[in-house]
Amino acid sequence: MFRRKLSALDYHNPAGFNCRDETEFRNFIVWLEDQKIRHYKIEDRGNLRNIHSDDWPKSFEKYMKDVNCPFKIQERQETVDWLLGLAVRLEYGDNADKYKDSTPDGAKNTDNAAKNAEPLINLDVNNPDFKAGVMALANLLQIQRHDDYLVMLKAIRILVQERLTQDAIAKASQSKEGLPVALEKHILGFDTGDAVLNEAAQILRLLHIEELRELQTKINEAIVAVQAIIADPKTDHRLGKVGR
Repeated sequence: MFRRKLSALDYHNPAGFNCRDETEFRNFIVWLEDQKIRHYKIEDRGNLRNIHSDDWPKSFEKYMKDVNCPFKIQERQETVDWLLGLAVRLEYGDNADKYKDSTPDGAKNTDNAAKNAEPLINLDVNNPDFKAGVMALANLLQIQRHDDYLVMLKAIRILVQERLTQDAIAKASQSKEGLPVALEKHILGFDTGDAVLNEAAQILRLLHIEELRELQTKINEAIVAVQAIIADPKTDHRLGKVGR
């Protein structure tokens, strides 16, 4: 339970430390005071360093009071944890410049995740292999060439996301069922002299009308988009200036 703090303090055996072993515990307290806490002057540490003395528990109890430890001597684990916390705080205070620019592991992982989330960030756009690969993909997907290969790569990514993902392919594969059309209700306007040809002409005419409707819809959307830009007070070209 003390491993992280012991490691932070460069203790020689952070994984194997056993505070229940009396000799190891006393040596640890001496090391902590000598190397990290340094509450006593060197000449005043004699009683604490005499770990084989029968009076050592009394010396340690006095030491706990002197450093204002809130636990009793019988509460060994709590005492060790508190003293380690004190030592870590003092260690940081002595080496503030060393630790102020350090990055926590969690933050490093976050930075790495952010970099991995944007795969284009580390690409060398001037690499001949990169250019050749982008050009090959653009030709395969019939994407218009651009002087900036990174722009072409982004266009490829957009196309793949919109048309080649599993959801897009599944949606495109779904059969579209339209409403039944009564051809006899639609007047052709001319007569070929052949009933089959008349019916085929009616079908072609209806398909052409549908295409015109789709085109008109796209035109309307474009008009609305342009009107939204022009109507923006910040970019109103009718005013001949930016802003109101």
